[in-house]
Amino acid sequence: MSQVTKTEERKLLATAVATAVAIAKQDAHEAAAKFFQEKLGGRDQYACGFAWVTVYEKGSSKLGRELIKNGFRKSYSGGLQMWNPSQFGCQNVDTLEAGAEAAARVLTERLGVKAYAGSRLD
Repeated sequence: MSQVTKTEERKLLATAVATAVAIAKQDAHEAAAKFFQEKLGGRDQYACGFAWVTVYEKGSSKLGRELIKNGFRKSYSGGLQMWNPSQFGCQNVDTLEAGAEAAARVLTERLGVKAYAGSRLD
């Protein structure tokens, strides 16, 4: 049985995180678009706000460094966050939260760490 070198391990982790984040963003956008059309009738209306995904991982860990390379930032409340993972162009908090929840689900499934969706009103 061959052993994986540290360089190969880093490359595998980098690829896994980049793939997971890309899929999470895509799923987040699709979920937000679906919510926007089905629940809001394609109109940006009702409560405005923000949504994000939090992964409670140190920025200095191997996984944390890869998440930062893929768009996460250190959070004041601990862990790493990505704001508006859906990158959907609206202000409705429910739409953005639907995207954040989809992204959190993908990150949890693909990276094996618990990711949380969060939101707040503006």
